[in-house]
Amino acid sequence: MKNILRLCAGLILVFFLGFFLAGGREVLRPETVGRIADWATGSVTPSDGAAVRPRENVDDADGFTRLKRLVFLRDAVADRLPSRRFVTTKELPESLLNAVVAVEDSRFYSHLGFDVEGIARAALVNLQHGEIEEGASTITQQLIKNLFLSQERSFARKAEELALAVRLELSCSKEDILALYLNTIYFGSGYYGIYDAARGYFDKEPKDLTLPEAAMLAGLPNAPSVYSPYENFLLAKKRQFVVLDAMVKNGMISEELAENAKIEPIYLAH
Repeated sequence: MKNILRLCAGLILVFFLGFFLAGGREVLRPETVGRIADWATGSVTPSDGAAVRPRENVDDADGFTRLKRLVFLRDAVADRLPSRRFVTTKELPESLLNAVVAVEDSRFYSHLGFDVEGIARAALVNLQHGEIEEGASTITQQLIKNLFLSQERSFARKAEELALAVRLELSCSKEDILALYLNTIYFGSGYYGIYDAARGYFDKEPKDLTLPEAAMLAGLPNAPSVYSPYENFLLAKKRQFVVLDAMVKNGMISEELAENAKIEPIYLAH
């Protein structure tokens, strides 16, 4: 019981530290407190009647908006979801789910939004350079960044990313987080989300993707403009090899299956 309480206390500390480092201290300003009071009494709507904040301006949010996002994170995520078809993990082949986890976040199912080992490794590099040179983002952190934050490399932005990732892990299942990631991530060539990517690259429903196709798609989010098979098929194949090798390393497929997938022909939609 004591260990659980200590863990909860630690998570709360990390959460609020990240929140205040990222500008959350603005919540304490009188004008912000006034807006919160107006909202609580029904004087204004939660969004003040405004449309969803454009993606590129999200980091300009004031303390009041950051507080709403922190407290009502699930609602904030829902507001950012695309209007196109949402694909659940039950509608996706296991090979695709495994491929994404293997290459992006091999400890996805065991961490609480952040990878301590990865953070420690990246911290050593960053301390040597005096700034953030290497990241250790989990799938959850990548989702938070893609939905709410900019690409700015600062310790404050990273702290907010970490805090929101922990908050999301506490309110959503791993399956939900993985589905949100796959439905919002950019796969290159103008395709956002796994449904558009599967259709755009292979003219298939996501559920019909083969292992070679799933491995190729799983490798694209790392650098979608570089690895898109429409831009450079050779680089896309090399990245596919990396994904398949990662699946073997993590015990998701056999080496024989991976080797067969590497030589299986890939037929693009265009």
